[in-house]
Amino acid sequence: MQPGYPQQQPPQLDNNMTMSIVTIFLFWPLAIPAIINASKVNPLLQQGDYAGAQAAAAESRKWSKWALIVGLVWIGIIVVCCLFGGLATFVGGSTGTN
Repeated sequence: MQPGYPQQQPPQLDNNMTMSIVTIFLFWPLAIPAIINASKVNPLLQQGDYAGAQAAAAESRKWSKWALIVGLVWIGIIVVCCLFGGLATFVGGSTGTN
């Protein structure tokens, strides 16, 4: 480092940690790799490995998107099953005897 020159700050890169943490509530098996990759981004930037940080951020985004998609589809299936189950009970009526 030469005197008189300011130290260069590493370029900022979105590590996608917020989305990774949100998706853990939707589908945690796919959110765990997203969190692991998101936690790699800042140390790689500090080491000067910008390409590695970009790759880790891209992996984090990929796993977050998959967790989001699978989680929302899973919740949709549950809601549809509950609605049809309730509807079937309502239409079928009660056949219990008192």
